Amino acid sequence: MELMSNPAGTKAMPPGVMNIADLKQQKRSSRTLSKAVSLHLEGKLEGAARLITKAIEGGEQDPGLYSALGHIYYEMRDYEAASGAYTQLVSLDGRHRTAHFNLGVCRGNLKDWPGAAESFARALDVDGSRSGALLGLGVALLHSGQPAEALEPLEKFLNLFPEHEQALFGKAVCLQQIGQPAEAVEYYRKVLSHNPKSEEALSNLVSLFLELKDKESIRRYAEMLADLQPESPVALEALASMAFAEADYLTAARHCRNLAEIAPDRYENWFNLGVAYHKMGNHQKAALAYQQAISVKPDAVQAYLNLGVSHQELSDLTAARGCYEKAIEVDPNQPDVLWNLGLVLEQQNERPRAEKLYARIPQEAAEWPDATFRLGYLRLMRADYGAAAEAFHACLAKRPDWPEAYLNAGIAHARSGVPEDARRCFQEALVLRPDSSDAVRGLAALALEQQDFEEAYQLHKRLIELGEHGAELYYNAGLICQKRGQTQDAVVFYQQALNEDPQFAEALLNLGHALMAVGQDEEARSCWRKAIREKPELAQMYFEPPTA
Repeated sequence: MELMSNPAGTKAMPPGVMNIADLKQQKRSSRTLSKAVSLHLEGKLEGAARLITKAIEGGEQDPGLYSALGHIYYEMRDYEAASGAYTQLVSLDGRHRTAHFNLGVCRGNLKDWPGAAESFARALDVDGSRSGALLGLGVALLHSGQPAEALEPLEKFLNLFPEHEQALFGKAVCLQQIGQPAEAVEYYRKVLSHNPKSEEALSNLVSLFLELKDKESIRRYAEMLADLQPESPVALEALASMAFAEADYLTAARHCRNLAEIAPDRYENWFNLGVAYHKMGNHQKAALAYQQAISVKPDAVQAYLNLGVSHQELSDLTAARGCYEKAIEVDPNQPDVLWNLGLVLEQQNERPRAEKLYARIPQEAAEWPDATFRLGYLRLMRADYGAAAEAFHACLAKRPDWPEAYLNAGIAHARSGVPEDARRCFQEALVLRPDSSDAVRGLAALALEQQDFEEAYQLHKRLIELGEHGAELYYNAGLICQKRGQTQDAVVFYQQALNEDPQFAEALLNLGHALMAVGQDEEARSCWRKAIREKPELAQMYFEPPTA
């Protein structure tokens, strides 16, 4: 006959009184825990863990076993196993005095910060007086990316323990992350007042003042950090940044070299070292540093670009070209790479390809105006004057105060037979740069072509006033004077042309005509003899009047 465990109408065991089965289980658990304690005291942690695990697998479900197992695993630094034990404990006893707190600690060690925050919050629900849970919750929320929410538990903890270093540091980080830098500085300084060797506080102060661009404070805390930890990347990077800002490239190179030695697999360390050497003008060392940066990061377009520039500075155009072409393989649309490669190709007389590269640079790029100017110049060189003028006017649409663009547009218009447009461009260039001898020369050439000798004369005089010299300039001035009937002035200009170039045959020939006109026949014949001797083909012009 079967017996019912709780026949209808019978009363259950009164509260607080354990039945026989429970008492037996408690005794078994006590014996297991007693043996586990003995093993633990002997330092046999793994043996103790195996013993408790075997008991649990055998059906013993006492919360004390899970608590002890979690504790042992935690001591063994097996945070995953400890977390599992405490998780099972809270499923058995959701109001366990320490389970939630200990689970939060384990989850924190596993970097499971949202899980840790949940456990610490439940620990506070079980025991609101547990101050450690306040600190744990604040730290976990902070690591979870919730600095504003982390402030409340941290402040409650600091009300109980105002000088606690970790809590002060946590609050400082919260304040920094929610955009209250002044208050953050105050709390970091409190940390340092308790622990002047707090690398974390010094590092965060350096980062904070870098954001605030407070140079004096950056230097102060970076130097303190460097004194404490000479190989601190934060300190070295900050000091290098300061040196770059002050154009102290020697110091910047020293800090960047130290960074590269500390962390040779970090691209930025080698790249910045290259920049420091580059700024110092040491292009050989800069090239070596950029090459190291590329070995760390083979797809670094900027490093290829800078390495190419270093090779250009060393006059190694072939190596520079190779770097730029490699950069284009990585990214075909880098404007600065297209620009630099175009310049190299020009120097290597590959102008058609250079033109194509300049044309690929987008209008919004910083290099576009200069590239379009070079495009116009190359078109001018190959006599495509209409396209050249179009390019120069595109430059002026972007940068209206560019005298060189006006000047070259004027040349393009003049050569394409549009003198009025050429004149306007030369005049605009003169407005922007009144002492532009090139613009005056362009206007003078137009005046000569249109046989406006009065304007041509005034423009040539202006060129001379601007300090221009040269045999052709004086020769043309002499021709203009002869056309205007100013023969004596023409003699003076021809003589000045010959002072610049004594073998200038045309000047000798026309000087002869001018001297003959003023009655100096013998001197005229001497000039003609020299002219024919220098250039026999001028003999046919002996009987002709001078022309401009």
